Amino acid sequence: MKIKIGMIALATAAILTGAAGCTDTVVQPKSTITSANIFNDPNSYKAFLAKLYAGLAVSGEQGPAGNPDISGIDEGFSQYLRLYWEAEELPTDEAAIAWNDVGLPEMNTQMWAASNSFVVAMYYRIYFQVGMVNEFLRETSDAALASRGNVDPALKAKIGQYRAEARFLRALAYWHGMDLFGNIPLVTEADPLGATPPKQATRAAIYSFVVSELKAIRDSLPQPGPDMYGRATTQAANMLLAEVYLNAGVYAGAPDYTDALTAAQAVINSGAYSLDPSYQHLFEADNNTSPEIIFAVPQDGQHTQTWGGVTFLVHASCGGNMNNASYGIDGCWWGLRLKPQAYNLFSAGDGRASTFYTNGQTVDMTSIPNFNAGIADPKFTNMTSTGHAGSNATFVDTDFPMFRLGEAYLIYAEAALRGGGGSRAQALAYVNALRERAYGGTGGDITDAQLTLPFLLNERGRELLWEAHRRTDLVRFGEFTGGSYVWAWKGGTQAGGATDSFRDLYPIPESELVANPNLKQNPGY
Repeated sequence: MKIKIGMIALATAAILTGAAGCTDTVVQPKSTITSANIFNDPNSYKAFLAKLYAGLAVSGEQGPAGNPDISGIDEGFSQYLRLYWEAEELPTDEAAIAWNDVGLPEMNTQMWAASNSFVVAMYYRIYFQVGMVNEFLRETSDAALASRGNVDPALKAKIGQYRAEARFLRALAYWHGMDLFGNIPLVTEADPLGATPPKQATRAAIYSFVVSELKAIRDSLPQPGPDMYGRATTQAANMLLAEVYLNAGVYAGAPDYTDALTAAQAVINSGAYSLDPSYQHLFEADNNTSPEIIFAVPQDGQHTQTWGGVTFLVHASCGGNMNNASYGIDGCWWGLRLKPQAYNLFSAGDGRASTFYTNGQTVDMTSIPNFNAGIADPKFTNMTSTGHAGSNATFVDTDFPMFRLGEAYLIYAEAALRGGGGSRAQALAYVNALRERAYGGTGGDITDAQLTLPFLLNERGRELLWEAHRRTDLVRFGEFTGGSYVWAWKGGTQAGGATDSFRDLYPIPESELVANPNLKQNPGY
């Protein structure tokens, strides 16, 4: 059953606003609804938690537009998942978007500035999430619950689980923050409201906080199951730990492939997930029934309407000669295409390329604004696995698989090759299991000699194409910037060129530097 994320007017809704240019996470939110009255209804705790999850799925309180969570940017552009996807995909060898909205062309080419509206909005989205979680934790402390006198033991136990879920969501936001921006403020529920602007923490300190939080809450999270779809579970925490440990060398200066492998293996050995027999089912409108998805951002055409999220991915991937009805939508937005390097990763027989649309499209991306330049990839679709359109032709039902078992296999394989333990034989078996699904048999299997780190980077590009991992992967492999690996439009030219290494991090928004004198800009900006 697909989770339906409800919206409620909560005190947290106004914690942060992008227009003011200050993510002051220690200023009390202003609202006509306060903790003095909202928690008279015991159901408000679950509604508050729903708002925390909704922070990943929708763009505001009204949906799809009209009462945004953050301002200073078009509401559709401001949605968390859409911003994160663009930050992870557009500057890489995988994707480009045709539109010339202010800030987008620079995202395609690694030419952004500290005032780039998409970079700024991503930063504010992260701290909107952090601020909401901090407020939830303040309002659900033992002291706060006792003061209300209306929380029985059963409800208190549920709230304990909700608090663990909230801390998972905060750890997720901080992972994105340290990955994208490096040294950022570390603010928790323990920081008093009305205090001075937060100090900047090192990336390594954020890393340590995320790891410690996930380890602390892991056993308090529920086990995976149909009723927990779209919510944080023990295995979602293990998967997030695997992601963070895999990049420990980038974040903390010391690799930790052993713990990355251990966390990935815990997910694999849990028995809670299995590879979906159909790769394409992972990206269809009924993908909530897939046995592979560990943590998803649920989308529902009737209940979570947004111009961001997977609605953006489905519509923006459609254009040219494509028939929008074939993808369960009411129109194409003529936006996203593959850069040629991504297209050329796939060999004949690889079923993961079966969604590529080539009619009227050229492989070479001679012009970014021209939708026909570049192969289209409607990987995400609003059609179900049984061939039916989603419930709404405008807003899609297709969930975004943030974590899935296929990636756990790849994390194990990479960690094993990098000296994290395990066995090469098991790593090879995991990789070939993915390729056998892709090729419909053993025709795509590789040998032990072919299992190398460069191969795994390419295999991640094939298996996880357009799933918002590519920038992080290229940074970890040392190929996002510089000139060792060049792709179309890297650095602003069609042939591509070397870019400066400081662009491995996005800049702290200029508005934040003005608002918070404790912050220092990332080098190079």
